[in-house]
Amino acid sequence: MKLFLDSSAFAKRFVDEPGSQKVEQLCLRANTLGLSIICVPEIISALNRRLREGRLTRQEYAHAKQGIAFDVRDADIVNLTPDIVQLSVGVLERNLLRAMDAIHVACALAWAAELFASADIRQVTAAKAAGLRTEQV
Repeated sequence: MKLFLDSSAFAKRFVDEPGSQKVEQLCLRANTLGLSIICVPEIISALNRRLREGRLTRQEYAHAKQGIAFDVRDADIVNLTPDIVQLSVGVLERNLLRAMDAIHVACALAWAAELFASADIRQVTAAKAAGLRTEQV
């Protein structure tokens, strides 16, 4: 199965929170993992925010960052291209989404994901409306 994870879903592999178990199960079933080019910077941003807020230790941050680097080596990274920008515009025009969320959906569409997973209900709704099979984690 070609599994596409947005940042909110991929982050659950490295921070134990509700939905982490579900993401692990999906990853075990997948034979290919797809991620948007913006996924890693979004997760690192969120991890740094938690670090500044004292909700994550430096050791936990380093461990998560190492896990991300390891997993990304085996993933298909979907780059931002003019076609994906155009797809994201269409997603934005038909849905109530933030720009980065539309980019994730557009990347999944361009990559021909067999399953799109996200913790964001708006993003899941937009992906489903765009014709993707979805899973909210």
